[in-house]
Amino acid sequence: MKTSKCTLAIASLLLPWIALAGPVNVNTADAETISAELKGVGLSKARAIVEYRKKHGPFKTADDLSLVKGIGERTVEINRRDIQVSGAKKK
Repeated sequence: MKTSKCTLAIASLLLPWIALAGPVNVNTADAETISAELKGVGLSKARAIVEYRKKHGPFKTADDLSLVKGIGERTVEINRRDIQVSGAKKK
């Protein structure tokens, strides 16, 4: 019984963090926001996303993120629902 109370307490502490993750526009967000909102993307990878965007222009699709060194297809798939690219002009 003690274990289930402990598990419940831990889950209730983590739930707000899980619920707060959400959509982020990778064409406008800063590195801190990107790292906070996307799973598996730390500050270093988020900075790489911002630098890539500065050099190459806005991302046109979520899949374009896999062009950034350190961001693989699996990371894109895990976060697909939360990746927004509005403001990009499609060719």
